[in-house]
Amino acid sequence: MASTSPARFGLGLAALGRPAYVTLQHQQDLPRTRSVANMRAHALAVMDEAWRLGIRYFDAARSYGRAEEFLEAWLTQRRIRPGSVTVASKWGYRYVGGWKLRAAVHEVKDHSAEALRAQWPETEALLGRWLSLYQIHSATFETGVLRDRAVLDALAKLRDRGVKLGVTVTGADQPKLVATALKVRRGGEPLFSAIQATWNVLEPSASDALAEAHARGVKVIVKEPLANGRLTSRGERTLIAPLLELAKAQRTTPDAIALAAVLAQTWPDVVLLGAATVEQVRSNLGASKVRLPGQEVAALVGELRMQPLAYWAARKTLAWR
Repeated sequence: MASTSPARFGLGLAALGRPAYVTLQHQQDLPRTRSVANMRAHALAVMDEAWRLGIRYFDAARSYGRAEEFLEAWLTQRRIRPGSVTVASKWGYRYVGGWKLRAAVHEVKDHSAEALRAQWPETEALLGRWLSLYQIHSATFETGVLRDRAVLDALAKLRDRGVKLGVTVTGADQPKLVATALKVRRGGEPLFSAIQATWNVLEPSASDALAEAHARGVKVIVKEPLANGRLTSRGERTLIAPLLELAKAQRTTPDAIALAAVLAQTWPDVVLLGAATVEQVRSNLGASKVRLPGQEVAALVGELRMQPLAYWAARKTLAWR
């Protein structure tokens, strides 16, 4: 039966560090004037609420605009001690949107050793005091990053300095990517101590792979548990009808039901929220009060799950807002 405390949640900053993102109706979430100063104040307010409600895990990336900068400002201004918070970041994408809402391209993937050498010092300079986990951002087979000796050797040097390493995966090949990442070794030891993957009731295909990772003692982090807003009250009514029915019965919100279904799985260590407002943080944490028997979770997944190729094709159509 699903139940949790806020400590199992983390706050992802993908939607807070730049003026546009692919969350449904994201234009409603941010300040009317999305200057850097306004966005910083907005992001810090959301982080304040997350902290107040018990969240102690924060996830950023070099490609999330100024997310690392905003996070460092919050950690410093609020005098958050390094041992009291878990901070994760990622390398492998660059933000190229120029702080424009309608940029032709918002981010560019680069999994080369040169990109790692350029991005690690930037992250270390901002978050080094607090950094708990450093991850490859959205590894795919197409870039070959999980077989790139130069990259893996460079990461091993960071690991040997005490930096914990992880991999985030994306796309229809998630199960195979997780399995591949678990096999990567350097110095006779596994290179990665954490795996981050998409899992939600629309896209549960990585379940077995993530369960295997958890069984091996690898930290499992779930991203996009609300499918970029598709599993919230902003989603298509025909799609979220089962969530709405359960939400009505439990006097909660559809996002809380969708998150409770993730938390009902036995293997997630952290579930990342993509909340972009104080109100969304509060609504998401309603999952802590949801009670979903296992058979209801199974029925929900059985009714809503999509074929992975269809899910990821639909995600690619989401507009930056």
